[in-house]
Order: sequence, then structure tokens, then C-alpha cells
Amino acid sequence: MNFAYCKLEIFIPESHLSVLQKALWEVDAGHIGNYDCCLSYSPVTGCWRPLTGTTPYLGTQGVISSEPELKVEVTCKTENVDRTVEAVKAVHPYEEPVINVIPLYRTSF
Repeated sequence: MNFAYCKLEIFIPESHLSVLQKALWEVDAGHIGNYDCCLSYSPVTGCWRPLTGTTPYLGTQGVISSEPELKVEVTCKTENVDRTVEAVKAVHPYEEPVINVIPLYRTSF
């Protein structure tokens, strides 16, 4: 199987979407064939409880919180996934950002 590409799912506050887009595009994430800067995002609600020793961007230690977020989906070459994840972490406001990496089987690109 050819797993030359991955999909990243990134959960982020809407206020950080533009800085995330810039970081992704600087490492060529979202490049699909003859198109670049490709990604999608949709509204979701995140839920979490910060534990002792954390410094949460939102919420209070020991209290369950929920806030609107965006789920950003973007493709990148598997060979660039580590660099892409590091670019996301560099601009993400959360201590523990959720970044899911999913291998994609593609017959084109």
C-alpha cells in the first residue's frame, strides 16, 4: 500500500485559525496535486478537565470545561509529518494539543 500522505486533525480555538493556516502552509501542508493551501475546518465542542500541575489556556484545574473549537483537517506528505506536527505545536496555545495523524491511501496526487 502507498501511504505517501497523512491527514492531520487539529483541534484549536477559532481565534488561532489564521496563525495555524500560515504555519501549515509554510511547511507545504495542504498541497494536493496542482492546488495548495487546502484544508477544511468545522465547529466542534471540546471538553476537558485540567489536572494538578497544569497551566491551561482555558479552564481551571480540577473543573470540567467545554468550549467551542474548530476541527482543522489538512493533508501532508508522510515524509513531512514530523515537521508539520512541530509547526502546529509551535503556534498552538494548548499545553497538550490534540493532533491526530491518520495515514491515507491514495491512488493519485
